[in-house]
Amino acid sequence: MKNLDQRNQIIEYSLKLNSTNLSPLRSGNISLRGVEDNKEGYLITPSGKKYETLKPEDIVFMGLNEDEEKNGSTNKPSSEWRFHRDIYVDKKEAQAIVHAHSPHATAVSSHGKSIPPFHYMIALAGGDDIKCAEYATFGTEELSKNVIKALENRYACLMSNHGQVAFGTNLDEAFELAQEIENICHQYTIALKLGQPKILSFEEMKKVLDKAKNYKKG
Repeated sequence: MKNLDQRNQIIEYSLKLNSTNLSPLRSGNISLRGVEDNKEGYLITPSGKKYETLKPEDIVFMGLNEDEEKNGSTNKPSSEWRFHRDIYVDKKEAQAIVHAHSPHATAVSSHGKSIPPFHYMIALAGGDDIKCAEYATFGTEELSKNVIKALENRYACLMSNHGQVAFGTNLDEAFELAQEIENICHQYTIALKLGQPKILSFEEMKKVLDKAKNYKKG
């Protein structure tokens, strides 16, 4: 089977969506950039299947110029295939994408507001705040455009009344970032219970962003 290692990796991390409570049952989706039959594209979780039932042949390959009807698979790709495709087209550095309906990120996203720099770890998403994409119906071109806008100069964003999405140079990195975003959202909701948190200055966040470039290198 083509891309067997990648297919198994997607299944592994799909199961982790459940086991880490990052996304329950069938919610959320995962993809990896890949090549099949000399065609550049990505492998993505199928629509509507519980992660615990996934098999390698269930994972759907999509070309970067293909839509749902033209992918040739017997399975339907995740309903959110469109913004996965558009992230890969727009972000050449993106090699893996994790979309999750994680509890705290979804709760914060329901307010449709960006998360300000109440904590320096905001910088892990790539900027001095975490943007929230405007709401649009799931699976639509409008939602994809909103996500791409919110990801400008960012590695992750919230999706209004929906959840979060994060990308990385590999699946481990993308998944870890999604976990970080969920943790930041959890901390933010706790902070708001005590009132409006102190916000770090633009100057301080600029220093943090410079330091964050080397954070993952140890």
